[in-house]
Amino acid sequence: MDSTIIGFRTAEPPLTEAMFCTWFGSAVPGDRIVYHRGFLAVDASPLTSIVPDAERRALLRVAERALQLAEDGLVHLVQRRMGEGDFTYLAIARPRARSRAGTLASVLAAAKPTSVAA
Repeated sequence: MDSTIIGFRTAEPPLTEAMFCTWFGSAVPGDRIVYHRGFLAVDASPLTSIVPDAERRALLRVAERALQLAEDGLVHLVQRRMGEGDFTYLAIARPRARSRAGTLASVLAAAKPTSVAA
């Protein structure tokens, strides 16, 4: 039986919400970005995460922003299983409706304050 290390971390610095929004603002349909590598549900939870608290909160902000954009129909959220308890989470830019010009600004302006758990 294989042993698995939950909370596997890559050497890359974590993606911030600002970096994610910058990518989205210039993305064309089909562009993709990896917004997390690991097990998002475990890594974002204050009860199970081994990630430092500030980094966990930053991850939660990125994940909430990605979900908001997906709910607004602006990105597809996809995950690839890399191994047991190890996933790559991607956001893929969708075509934007012509009538939705300025969507990034409207999404950011209408953003609800995130409810980051302490």
